Parts: sequence; structure tokens; C-alpha cells
Amino acid sequence: MIAQITEGVRVSVETEYQSDYSNPEQDHFVFTYKILIENHSQSTIQLLRRHWLIFSLLGEAREVEGEGVVGQQVILEPGEFHEYVSGCHLKSGVGKMLGTYLMERVVDGSQFMVNIPEFTMMVPWKMN
Repeated sequence: MIAQITEGVRVSVETEYQSDYSNPEQDHFVFTYKILIENHSQSTIQLLRRHWLIFSLLGEAREVEGEGVVGQQVILEPGEFHEYVSGCHLKSGVGKMLGTYLMERVVDGSQFMVNIPEFTMMVPWKMN
């Protein structure tokens, strides 16, 4: 599991290759990633937006941006956490993702960026 802390918000990522949904013969590789967002700050925060950069070993690059995560703009009190699972498909069996969340402190409306640590997605047979 990879983790990074920005302004008291810890983001952890764990990935898994989804062989049942992948078709290597057709260059279609599906991965899921589980994200854990923990509020270790002293403020109540709300996750407003996400911004992802997705890269494959073949040089393919994509950018994804939108409101919230998995349809939610979660609010986290100090000490609370939110966990969700999402997915990504690649044309190669190896890639990486990184990004940011736009957060807002509920008390005063101030906004700040939280880093999502860079993580690798790799089919199991390429790990050796």
C-alpha cells in the first residue's frame, strides 16, 4: 500500500489486477484501486473534485477530472475516513496513476489540494 500526507490528509492506495474483466489478447487490462482518505487535520473538510493522470507503458496518457469521487463529495470530520474502489483500463499490462483532490475546509471555505500518491498497476506475470 502506498500513502502520502498533505495538510493532514492521508491518502492510501492499493491496486489489484482484474483478470476476469481483462482480455490480454485484445490489449485490454483492467485494474481496480482502493483509496483510503483519512482526515488527520483539525478541520472538517469536504472533497470537491478529483484530477487524475493515467499513463500506460505504451506511452498512452489520459487525464480525468470531475466532481467528487464515485459520485460523492464526502465530508470528513477530524479523525474520520472514507474508502472507495474505482477502476481503470489500460492497453498494456503496466501503467501508473497519480493525481490530486481539491478539498475545502468547511469552517471558512478555504480550498487546498491533496496529493494522491503515484502508484503502479501491473499484471502479476510481469512482476518477476
